[in-house]
Amino acid sequence: MLAFMPAKPDPWLPTRRSLISRLKNWNDDDSWQDFFDTYSRLLYSVAAKSGFNDAEAQDVVQDTIVSVAKHIPNFQYDPQRGSFKNWLLQIARSRIIDHVRKRQRGPQKENHQPTEVGQTSFLQKLPDPSPDQIDRLWEKEWEQHLFQAALKKVKKQVSAKEFQIFDCAALQQWPVKQIASALRVSEGHIYTAKSRVGALLKDTVQQLKREMD
Repeated sequence: MLAFMPAKPDPWLPTRRSLISRLKNWNDDDSWQDFFDTYSRLLYSVAAKSGFNDAEAQDVVQDTIVSVAKHIPNFQYDPQRGSFKNWLLQIARSRIIDHVRKRQRGPQKENHQPTEVGQTSFLQKLPDPSPDQIDRLWEKEWEQHLFQAALKKVKKQVSAKEFQIFDCAALQQWPVKQIASALRVSEGHIYTAKSRVGALLKDTVQQLKREMD
């Protein structure tokens, strides 16, 4: 059984049409491992933030991937009819609701502890979870994973110094004078690097969105 390790950083990559096609072959272990490496973190994060503990979130990931394997032979990649992203969401949403109802049918535990991700879930509060709430959580996590994928691509396209400047200025939001002193660069260089890398990141995010939808 594949197991997702939440503590290990693992870059998320966008859907590739060729990968979806290869998944139709159940014996293509490399492609299925590729799919697992691509989407397990997203699925785990959505499940954990839906109120499941680590073991339950792992089960949601496994059940979602098993369901994908069952339904992928009939999936046709056609952006005009719908995205793979939304198809995967429908499967993940069903598995999350299944696990919530399974929990509700089981013995009630007192003093629910927050998940490792941190927040008490709406699923712990609602007797009948709303698909709309799961959809909003999915969208938020999808955007975050997409941003991290774009950031990783951009990091490979610019110099280490430029990315370091951008990281300090845009992501960590250090004052310009602090960056200039710490990295020994001029303020003009900081503004130029921040603008250049920021524009490249924005374009890359849009490119990834087009590739996935």
